[in-house]
Amino acid sequence: MDFEAVSKMILGQFDKHGVRCAIIGGFALHAAGFQRATMDIDFLVHHQDIPAVKSILTSLGYELKHESPDAANFWGMLNELGNIDFIIAHRTYALAMLDRARPHEIVKGCTVNVVVPEDIIGLKIQALNNDPSRYAQDMADIEWLIKNHRQRLNVDLLREYFGLFNCVDKLEEILGEAGGAQ
Repeated sequence: MDFEAVSKMILGQFDKHGVRCAIIGGFALHAAGFQRATMDIDFLVHHQDIPAVKSILTSLGYELKHESPDAANFWGMLNELGNIDFIIAHRTYALAMLDRARPHEIVKGCTVNVVVPEDIIGLKIQALNNDPSRYAQDMADIEWLIKNHRQRLNVDLLREYFGLFNCVDKLEEILGEAGGAQ
């Protein structure tokens, strides 16, 4: 996948059509300062913009492989296009994530909103609870984010996210290791 070309192509079309979105996943980690290989581009997109997203991506050479009320996955018909995944923001938490997202240049000349570290963590807590095989990688990412963004994090929001999945004790442990709980 040519991340730079694909990012510019897709985000240019999203901007042209007013698609409300934010980068999540590996690119969001990169924006937060953590370098980790990623094989696709992940977005959080406003539920009202899904028809535009589907139209844009199919016109650019993507095929819709999966769609549910919560997610959509598109595969490029050419290898250079790669795969694009979407979490559909229709619930209160996801819509708030879109509101908190901040602009970041993800590739040279291409700026897009990226979810804040607390929301990356919230999405990762959900992901590892949905798929326990992700635990080691997602927890390592969470620990890195907390340790490296500790002084700027909204700890109350993190407690809320961890509380949704009954794992506040794990957050308190990480906070303690990162310099004390608040």
